[in-house]
Amino acid sequence: MVQKARIKLSCTDYKQLNDICSQIMEVAKRTGVKHSGVIPLPTKKMVIATRKAPSGGGTESYERWHMRVHKRLLDIEADERT
Repeated sequence: MVQKARIKLSCTDYKQLNDICSQIMEVAKRTGVKHSGVIPLPTKKMVIATRKAPSGGGTESYERWHMRVHKRLLDIEADERT
């Protein structure tokens, strides 16, 4: 029975994530292992609203902070070399 290694990567910077995915796939190609390509998973978007004023006084003004988490999935057949 052939086993598969499922690698799930996540990062806030999609360029770094794509670079790492391409490096992993390059190593898999060099060793001659079967692999399925990079599968993009849905991006998680997080938004947090915070009050600008540290005290409770004054007019209510808010700052919005955004963070996106990009995810990729790689499947590689498990072998002695991998």
